[in-house]
Amino acid sequence: MPRPALRSRSLKKIRKKVPGGASIIHYLRKRPKKAKCARCGKSLHGVSSGFTSKIRNIAKSKKRPERPYGGKLCSKCSRIEIKGRIR
Repeated sequence: MPRPALRSRSLKKIRKKVPGGASIIHYLRKRPKKAKCARCGKSLHGVSSGFTSKIRNIAKSKKRPERPYGGKLCSKCSRIEIKGRIR
C-alpha cells in the first residue's frame, strides 16, 4: 500500500515497467487545465496556465489580458458585456 500522501485522487498514477520486469506505479501531479470563459466556456487566450508556484513568479501583464473582465471572459463575451452596461 502506498504511503498516505500518495493515496489521493489529485495525483495521476502512471504504471511503469522496470528493467527487472516488475511493474511499479509513479505518482505525478495532474497538469492544470486551460482557463475557460465564465459565460460561453471557450478557452481564454493570453491567460497563462500552469502550476501556481510557477505563475506566481511571472509579471502581472503576462498572467492575463489588461482589459475589463480580462482572465474571466473571452474577448467576444466581454465586448457584449461592456456594450450591455453602457445602454
